[in-house]
Amino acid sequence: MPRTPSSPLLLAGLLAGAGVAHAVIPKPFDATVPSALPGTARQWTYASGAAELALAAGVAHPRTRRVAALAAAAFFVGVFPANVKMAVDARRRSPATRAVTIARLPLQVPLVLWARNVSRGSAG
Repeated sequence: MPRTPSSPLLLAGLLAGAGVAHAVIPKPFDATVPSALPGTARQWTYASGAAELALAAGVAHPRTRRVAALAAAAFFVGVFPANVKMAVDARRRSPATRAVTIARLPLQVPLVLWARNVSRGSAG
């Protein structure tokens, strides 16, 4: 299968990389967890990382790809509040940090569309 921007294997790799990062360097992710959520930020960081790894495995396997890619699209929507929190928290940081956190917000849209396209390109 060629690796195009809509490639399910690239999406699976992105999800797997993010999932591993949540486990290996959790502190930056902890800071993005909205305080209104129950439990600790670290629990949410590990849970979201585990979810990303499960989604990666599902997207990588042709049999589960369609459902997993739809779940990944929903996941990308679901974690958007963390990106908003990151941008809000960056108000007192350097202009470069503020710019990066604000620029990151609209990037969630292509991720959702990518996952949706992967689901539509899957049999089943």
